[in-house]
Amino acid sequence: MAVDNKKMVPLESKDQLITTLSKGCKPIEDWRIGTEHEKFIFDAKTHKRLPYEGTPGIRALLEGLQRYDWKPVYEGDHVIALTDDTGASVSLEPGGQFELSGAPLQTIHQTCSETNRHLTQVKEICGEMGAVALGLGFDPQWKREDVSWMPKGRYKIMREYMPKKGTMGLDMMIRTSTVQVNLDFADEADMVRKMRVSFALQPLATALFANSPFKEGKPNGYLSYRSHTWTDTDNDRCGMLDFIFEDGFGFERWVDYMLDVPMYFIYRDGIYNDVSGLSFKDYMAGNLTGWEGKIPTQQDWDDHLTTAFPEVRLKQFIEMRGADGGPWRNICALPAFWVGLLYDGEALNEAEALIKEWSVADIAKMRDDVPMHALNTTVNGRKLRDVARDVLKIAKKGLRNRNEANWSGESEEHFLSALEEVVEYGKTHAERLLDQYNGDWNGDLSKLYEEHAY
Repeated sequence: MAVDNKKMVPLESKDQLITTLSKGCKPIEDWRIGTEHEKFIFDAKTHKRLPYEGTPGIRALLEGLQRYDWKPVYEGDHVIALTDDTGASVSLEPGGQFELSGAPLQTIHQTCSETNRHLTQVKEICGEMGAVALGLGFDPQWKREDVSWMPKGRYKIMREYMPKKGTMGLDMMIRTSTVQVNLDFADEADMVRKMRVSFALQPLATALFANSPFKEGKPNGYLSYRSHTWTDTDNDRCGMLDFIFEDGFGFERWVDYMLDVPMYFIYRDGIYNDVSGLSFKDYMAGNLTGWEGKIPTQQDWDDHLTTAFPEVRLKQFIEMRGADGGPWRNICALPAFWVGLLYDGEALNEAEALIKEWSVADIAKMRDDVPMHALNTTVNGRKLRDVARDVLKIAKKGLRNRNEANWSGESEEHFLSALEEVVEYGKTHAERLLDQYNGDWNGDLSKLYEEHAY
């Protein structure tokens, strides 16, 4: 990987860390939408997860996509990612989950076009080599030992560290898949408002996108088992962040939080050096064990910001991280949901008013209950399905107010239709899969790959 000399600037004060976050502030005309979505890749015949090497294999998929002008990124001798001229990239999660990190785009129409183009390319290469891609929140069939690890240095460090901190960290790494959207903010006050609304409503997003009811070939008792895995992954870097709702929250408070998150690695000269569990504060003071006398660079801080895993994460933009991977149309629905709520002032005001009476305890309990009960969860005396109706109306208004039409004059509102169907019928995609499993499939999970592959 090429070294960016600007990223090697030494960090000597907390003010520099705060300044890094504040550089994310943008005028509204420069706000963009960055959508990331992961999917599992399976052998079409055996339904096994693909290893890195071989055909069908993950490396072969990465190499096949290069016919579409994707450029390879190497770690040692291994292709581990692809980039293009738009700012998009393709990367690998630890178990070979295949991720598109989309370019920063202006409208959801553009985001959906990007998604369609990518999935069409993936589907073509998969078809040629005998594989299928599937959008789910959790691997429906295979055990940990059945899944191959990808040859990325940071994943080796995390793989060895995770079991020290929780029982489901390895499941999170290799058996989960998600969709997320990255959004901008105008200034610190705008960031605070958006972070609070996002944290409060993230459990609702989890419920609406719940799509992981199977584990190791049978129902697991949850509707979003992916969400459940995060409850015992690593409490130093996951979970509810009460301080988001406290007076005085801002860039500095997030920096304080990140300084308390233990480190994973330091990347130097193409090597991920294991410093798992050590303190970034010690690093800034020149007292990091094994790195005495050395202080971090901007790149080290940027890397460290990626190692906390709350369901809303702040960098120079805000990441919404609460949704299961799912059907093709759900990928476009997630940015529509959050853009509608957060990118229009009237909608943001209404979303704030809706959550105003919720306590931090209410939100935390909702988050705890949603993995199992989804829209049947209650918050402040109301079923989440009823709350969802109100929230989707707000999101729809926000998209209408944005007035971003495509070439045929169609607004962004229609991208919410997949979620409106979930609320109207009262069943998440997970519940529909369970109905099929217990009905027409007669407990035969192989039908999942045949009927729901992209």
